[in-house]
Amino acid sequence: MEALENIARLHLEQSIATKQRLLAQCLGDIVQIGTELARALSKGATVLLCGNGGSAADAQHFAAELVIRYRSQVQRAALPALALTTDPSLMTAGGNDLGFDAVLARAVEAYGKPGDVLIGISTSGKSENVRRAIEAARSRTMHTIGLLGGDGGTIRPLCDSAVVVPSTVTAHIQECHITILHIWCSIIEAQLYPDVVRAAGLDQVEAMP
Repeated sequence: MEALENIARLHLEQSIATKQRLLAQCLGDIVQIGTELARALSKGATVLLCGNGGSAADAQHFAAELVIRYRSQVQRAALPALALTTDPSLMTAGGNDLGFDAVLARAVEAYGKPGDVLIGISTSGKSENVRRAIEAARSRTMHTIGLLGGDGGTIRPLCDSAVVVPSTVTAHIQECHITILHIWCSIIEAQLYPDVVRAAGLDQVEAMP
């Protein structure tokens, strides 16, 4: 049991340390992008998201929170968001006919419009299909955001803005990514629905139990 507790303790301590570095190094980028998303949504933009594996799951998670809800206390209108990886027929047809590296870019071509936003999620910053999706979004005059890790890889230079989690450990990068996405939900709601958020008592930091 002690050995297992050591495994758990080490993971938690390393995860906390990664988030502490994120706070110290990336807070400004996180807030800036949250504001960018709120501004784009206020103008009628749709937020498109893409990634692979766990990053695809994060894309779906964030899209669901914008379309359905993030916090039950905040009663608001649905916000337009779409994860590009949710249609198995699209993904398998694209992978078979065009190649896996091209399938996300093809989806951007289908759904993206000028003024929309694409969030590309990649823990390494090197996912080729995400990189191509960012390029496709840029060609359509979309705003491009990277949610990345490591040194940002080949994707970071293509993005209008990005958060690069200061870690090379995939698990800890993913743990930071979902935290960042939740922060963006909070910023979006605070900026677009301030009265509702205030009425729900969520404009202040909640006390620890």
